[in-house]
Amino acid sequence: MDKTSVKKLARVLRVLVIITFVCNLIALYFVPTLAAMLAENQWDGQTMTRLLTGHWEVWMRLSAYVWNPFVWMMAMFAEEFYWPVLTLFLLSCGVCTAVILWQGKRVLDTILKGNPFVMDNAKSMKRAAVCCFVIAGAALLRLIWGFATYRSILPLLTYNALFVPIFLMAGLLCMVMSALFRQAAELKAENDLTI
Repeated sequence: MDKTSVKKLARVLRVLVIITFVCNLIALYFVPTLAAMLAENQWDGQTMTRLLTGHWEVWMRLSAYVWNPFVWMMAMFAEEFYWPVLTLFLLSCGVCTAVILWQGKRVLDTILKGNPFVMDNAKSMKRAAVCCFVIAGAALLRLIWGFATYRSILPLLTYNALFVPIFLMAGLLCMVMSALFRQAAELKAENDLTI
């Protein structure tokens, strides 16, 4: 592939990453509301229809209510642990995903500048790897919490059980990419010094 096709692909990917990043940040605000609705069995087929047909003010008021720390304390006193645990898990995964997307955007920016072999890319990939490991750890903790709460092996059939190996592998892949970028940056620096 020539340089122009790589840059075209990088431009398209950068736009997609930015769109996904913004959608991720918007979705993070609604995570506690959706988790609380799921815990109260209020998530039915009509919920998405109401959301899409313009009932935003209800969603915003409900989201502001659920973000209130007093509501979280009342849930803990009432021993309703499901939606707070789900909310914390999804928020941690969402924040880590936002960091991963931002690091991807930074790498794509260096590709668009025509200088991808820099130490900043190695650092960005290492940050993405750490976030992948945090997601895997959070999924493992939620899996252990599910075993303790439900006293069965049924949590092994959830997406949490899939998150652990998937994000461990993604973290390892990002670490390898970080090492490759670091090695390439060092070689480039040596070549620049010899010329």
